[in-house]
Amino acid sequence: MKTIQVVAAVIKAANEKGEPMIFATQRGYGEFKDGWEFPGGKIEEGETPEEALKREIREELETEIAVGALIDTIEYDYPAFHLSMDCFWAEILAGDLSLKEHEAARWLTKGELNSVEWLPADISLIDTIRAKM
Repeated sequence: MKTIQVVAAVIKAANEKGEPMIFATQRGYGEFKDGWEFPGGKIEEGETPEEALKREIREELETEIAVGALIDTIEYDYPAFHLSMDCFWAEILAGDLSLKEHEAARWLTKGELNSVEWLPADISLIDTIRAKM
């Protein structure tokens, strides 16, 4: 089975009440269209995971991020491929999160994490994120 190496950003911020929130995006294309995920993408040859994540967020969301600590590496078998996804905390440095490839996006508080239909690989990260928010 083919392995696809990707990176994902768990972008953090706080709402007007000071509650922590994370940014979730809804896929606008492909086999998993309409599923919710953490933004990111494939690692290109010669890139570190952190470099790939900065590039992907710049391309997909026109936003510059600071990549923080690795949260976890998710290993998930989809029917057609194996996904290896390095998931990092991230914070916005500049930009306004313009959706270039996604259908929709939402900021989710700890209590709202289960309010969207996460893709299978991404949902496996939710309990870890909730515990660290």
